Amino acid sequence: MFFITHPLAFGFSIRHPLKTTRDKPMPTAESTAYAGPGTAPNWTRTQDDYHLISGAGVRAQAAGLVNANWYKCAVPRARMKQLMQREDAQALRDTLLWYALIVAAGAVLVATWGTAWAWLAFFVYATLYTGPADSRWHEAGHGTAFKTRWMNDALYQAACFQVLRRPSVWKWSHARHHTDTLVTGRDPEVAIPLPADLFNTFLNVFSLQSGPRELWRVLRNAAGILGEEEKTFVPEMEWPQMVKEARVWVLLYALLIGSAIVLHSGLPLALFGLLPVMGGTWLYTFFGLTQHAGLPENVLDHRQNCRTVLMNPVFRFLYWNMNYHVEHHMFPMVPFHALPQLHAAIQDDCPPPYPSTLAAYREIIPAVLRQARDPHYYVVRPIPIQH
Repeated sequence: MFFITHPLAFGFSIRHPLKTTRDKPMPTAESTAYAGPGTAPNWTRTQDDYHLISGAGVRAQAAGLVNANWYKCAVPRARMKQLMQREDAQALRDTLLWYALIVAAGAVLVATWGTAWAWLAFFVYATLYTGPADSRWHEAGHGTAFKTRWMNDALYQAACFQVLRRPSVWKWSHARHHTDTLVTGRDPEVAIPLPADLFNTFLNVFSLQSGPRELWRVLRNAAGILGEEEKTFVPEMEWPQMVKEARVWVLLYALLIGSAIVLHSGLPLALFGLLPVMGGTWLYTFFGLTQHAGLPENVLDHRQNCRTVLMNPVFRFLYWNMNYHVEHHMFPMVPFHALPQLHAAIQDDCPPPYPSTLAAYREIIPAVLRQARDPHYYVVRPIPIQH
């Protein structure tokens, strides 16, 4: 899988000097080292900085933030080897349970279609169809969900469709996200560009903006038209695959629309495609914003720009342990089922985890509201002092 050659794939690099709030800070979007001579302190961040072409990527390169060495907590080689062991059993169990829940919810939706209960049934079905698909897309994309490669590939393709993410594009987008996490003008997966646009953030809770936009890009790819920004992170050898995947998706959507016409019913469109994506995006957004929202960009320490949040067993099943996000970013080849053990191994060198999702949102909501007014504001996490 693609992360085998990823620069962050293995956690055996030399331990970097610990950065704390008492040390000289690394370059950030607010520093002259990042903004460039003569542009700070009057330089102001805008959403244009997030463009991968003509954005802030040149400043990031000059500041040494591109393909940089990131801080890693020390983990003994033997222990890391144990943690990186993949297996099929846990992922197979969880995947079968997840799809069983989807089928059950889908059966209820079919049974209640045309009644007042259909709206509630659709909400439950869409939540199960799309909400957990985000974490399954993510884990299978890393190649760590299953030990058996074809199982990873099958889950990845299915989850991509369920979450409306073009497979090849988002595979390489996520590789860039790990290489240059929250580096302005380099990371294509920044959830809330600054200054925070609260209205667009709300729209994307239900994919009202991002869903139709991604579907439009599918149509363009199917016509052989590739986005210029996507070409900056997707290798040229993958471009034909992007077109093939898009054409398969267009065929699937054509079959869905054709089925709805033949059956004189919107039920096929409620069961698959854009509508359940829009109905279920809220769940993975609810989980996903805990990862990075409100935290600093343009730093080289995942303890500063990622959160680990302790969650209950139901949330951890739905989110597949991605709540251990500091750990995942430091060591992305550790499978989801081993992340709690990795957390225990490095917790003394990390900020304290948030005790609950609610506790995380007590910080996130005020931070994002402030970032709507002040795009240079961010939350500072307490980094342990190395003695």
